Amino acid sequence: MRERGTRVPPSRLYSIMGGIMSASLRTSGDLLADRRYAYGAAAAKDGDHEAAADLFAQTLEIVPDWAPAVLALGDARLALGEPEAARALYERTIALDPEDVLGSGARLGRLGAIPPDRALSDGYVRGLFDDYADRFDSHLVGSLGYRAPDLILAVLPPGRFGLALDLGCGTGLMGRAVRDRVDALAGCDLSPAMVEKAREKGFYDRLAVADLVTFLGAEAAGSADLVLAADVFVYVGDLVPVFAASRRAIAPTGRFVFTVQAHDGTDFVVGEDLRTAHSEPWLRRAADRTGFSVERLEAVSARHDAGRPVPGFLLVLRPA
Repeated sequence: MRERGTRVPPSRLYSIMGGIMSASLRTSGDLLADRRYAYGAAAAKDGDHEAAADLFAQTLEIVPDWAPAVLALGDARLALGEPEAARALYERTIALDPEDVLGSGARLGRLGAIPPDRALSDGYVRGLFDDYADRFDSHLVGSLGYRAPDLILAVLPPGRFGLALDLGCGTGLMGRAVRDRVDALAGCDLSPAMVEKAREKGFYDRLAVADLVTFLGAEAAGSADLVLAADVFVYVGDLVPVFAASRRAIAPTGRFVFTVQAHDGTDFVVGEDLRTAHSEPWLRRAADRTGFSVERLEAVSARHDAGRPVPGFLLVLRPA
């Protein structure tokens, strides 16, 4: 492949594009266009982004306004080192996909074209995990070595807790880990399919399909002994509203325990993997701003990606 600036690794590009595409908008309605798109996806998977770009362009000659093909052409252009062309295509995709189910905002955030706190839409996260629900446990635990619930469980203060709130509960892996330590357990997730999987496991007393701040706002002030978030904040940019809502819900002796993906700078960013990474200085500032004291902050890895540990932080906050 020709050298034309910074590239996204082919394996990373395809895993992002393939995962999002399986969630929605699977067909253009034109068989020939769908075939061209499939050939382009196969070329991208093989790392031939020149061929992929040509095939996605051919797809758009047949169906000019099919958002997945516009997005895929943007990904191919980015892999070929053409960020400005990619940016224009991502912006066009958002115009065609206003709820941003396909994740154009995350890509624009990665390019610095929009602020990172606006990059990951609820529609993108909901669509991603609705599609992921059936294979979530086996893939996350078996393939990615996911261990956030175990890390969180290991740093909880000794004893038993009253009410625990599991933010972004997913299929219930955190709930399973903590159930024996709590009297009551409530969880929320944006994805209805994930909440249904969690309900089937039977660990929760209450579950809600809701965003984190709305869910926390519905809880009585000072009622929660634990607020937990296992590898959830990788899909949230500005955590201050969640921190503030957690501070309101948590009891004076309670704990807020969570993992994040780590960033070496001073703020937070959307990374190459289209997840948000937060820095230690930013997390400390956010905790102080929202009335928390940092009881514990340590470097951990909650999962693997491409066979390598993903750098992260584990935090325990308490009301100041």
